[in-house]
Amino acid sequence: MVVDLPAVRRSRILVVGSINMDLVVRCRRLPLPGETLTGNSLTEIPGGKGANQAVAAARLGADVSMIGRVGDDAFGDTLRLGLETNGVETSFIEQTQNCSSGIAVISVEDSGQNCITVIPGANGEFAAADLFKYHTAFSAADVLLIQLEVPTATVLAAIQMAKQHNMTIVLDPAPAIETLPDELFCVDVMCPNENEAGILTNMEVTTVADAQQAAGRLHELGARNVLVTLGANGVVVCDSVGAVQHVKGISIGAVDATAAGDAFAAAIGVRLAEGASILQCAKYACAAGALAASRFGAQPAMPTRMEVAALVLRQSEQVADL
Repeated sequence: MVVDLPAVRRSRILVVGSINMDLVVRCRRLPLPGETLTGNSLTEIPGGKGANQAVAAARLGADVSMIGRVGDDAFGDTLRLGLETNGVETSFIEQTQNCSSGIAVISVEDSGQNCITVIPGANGEFAAADLFKYHTAFSAADVLLIQLEVPTATVLAAIQMAKQHNMTIVLDPAPAIETLPDELFCVDVMCPNENEAGILTNMEVTTVADAQQAAGRLHELGARNVLVTLGANGVVVCDSVGAVQHVKGISIGAVDATAAGDAFAAAIGVRLAEGASILQCAKYACAAGALAASRFGAQPAMPTRMEVAALVLRQSEQVADL
C-alpha cells in the first residue's frame, strides 16, 4: 500500500519563466564537433524550463499559475493547451505578435545524456514590465519558481516582487552565466547542477567534495539554502546555517535526463510550501528527478505525487533492510 506524503495544505506555486517547444532528436551517441551522425527519431514535445516546472508542480499536487510568453505561431497554441491540460493556470501567459515561440533542439543519446540548444523566441521578449500588472498572481502564491531562460532583468523583477509579497523563492540558475548579478544569489533556495555550480563559483565541480565546497561558496554569496544536484550521485545540501550534507541519489535507470532538474526544482518548491525541511525537500526531489530521468521527454516525463511517494517509501524500506 502506498501512503501519500502528508501536507498541511495544498501548496500554491507561481512560475515565471520560459515556454518552449522541444524538438528532440534521439541518437546512439552525441556527435563530436564537426561530426555528422544519423539520428533515430525526431519528436515535438512541449518544454521550456519554466513550463516544465509548472507541469511538474501541478502533477505533484500544487495549485500552479504561470507567467510567460509564447509566439503567434502554431506552437504557441499547442504550448498553452499542454499547460492547461496539466492543470496549470495560463491566463497570465501572453502572446507576442510577429514572433516565434521558444524552441529547444535537444539531442539525447542512448545513455540518457543530452545536449540542448535554445532559441528564445517570445521568451526573449518577456520584459520586466510585463510582470507589474500581475501583482495578484504573486500575492496569491506561496512559492516562486524561476529560472534563467528569460531576460535577466525580468528574473530580477520577479524576485523583487516575490520578496514584496513574502514568497519563498526557488531559483534554478540555468542556463548558468558567469556574471550573475549579486541580487540573484539572494534567494531562499538555489538549485544548480554540478556544471552550473562550477560556472557560478568558478570552481571545478566533479565530485561530492567539490559540490560541497561550491554549495558553501554559493551560500556565502547570499543563497539561504543551496542544493547542488549530481545526477545519480544525489544532491549536496547546504542549509540556512551553512551545514553541508550529502543525500544519496536514487538509481532507477536513466532514459532521458532532459527534465530531471526541472522535476527536482518543482519538488523543492512544492514541499517547501507544505512546510517540509530543506533536507526532507532534497530527498523528495531526488525521487522526483530520478523518475523524470527514467522517462522520455520533458513535460510527459514529470511524475505524479503518488509516484514520487511510492518511490520515497520504497527507498525508505530498502534503507531499513540494510
